[in-house]
Formats: sequence, structure tokens, C-alpha cells
Amino acid sequence: MISSDNSDMQIQELMPKEAKFDIGQLITHKLFDYRGVIVDIDPIYLGSEEWYQKMAKSKPPKNAPWYKVLVNDSLYETYVAERNLRADTSIDSIDHPMILTYFDDFQGGKYINHSWQKN
Repeated sequence: MISSDNSDMQIQELMPKEAKFDIGQLITHKLFDYRGVIVDIDPIYLGSEEWYQKMAKSKPPKNAPWYKVLVNDSLYETYVAERNLRADTSIDSIDHPMILTYFDDFQGGKYINHSWQKN
């Protein structure tokens, strides 16, 4: 029989964790060293198993947040596990052709979309 302490720990391991980063925040990828901006957050991995096996070589946890990121100086959007990101302390903007699709302002090192803000 499994003790309730073990069951509680197993359930907590499966529960999504709170996101460390915010939409509009600048990040740097820890492994590939590119800069980007977060445009969407999934509380857990929501991609296909096929994509995960092919692309997520470091096998990051699926039960932690994953982020859609516009990559600086490129045409790429990536889907990245939280453990592979760190906050970018630069206040330099991101150069990406889709930036105005998501945001309409850049202030203090963070992108803002005023239409998303609540009054």
C-alpha cells in the first residue's frame, strides 16, 4: 500500500508549476544562447509526443511551464521549456518581424500590449 505522503508527493510532481517568466519578458536560452521575448505561456508541455522526442533532446520536464518565444535577429519562433531559459537583463529590444503582432510598446526592457492590460 502507498502511504499518503508518497501519494501527495507523486501528485505534486504531476501538477503544473507556476510560470517563472511573463509575456513580454526578455529571455536568453541557456543552451543555445539566443535572446528572445516571450509571447505565450503553457502551464505544461502541450506539444505532440513526436515533436518532444525529436526536438527536446535534453528531455525537459513536461509538467513545468513551456514558452513560445520570438527569437531575436531571426524569423524563428521557438517552444522552450522553462528550465532552458534565464531572464535577459539587457534593455535592448528584440528584432523580429512578428513583434508588432504581439506588442505595441517597449518600455524599461519589457514589451507591452496595452490592449491586453485591464483597466
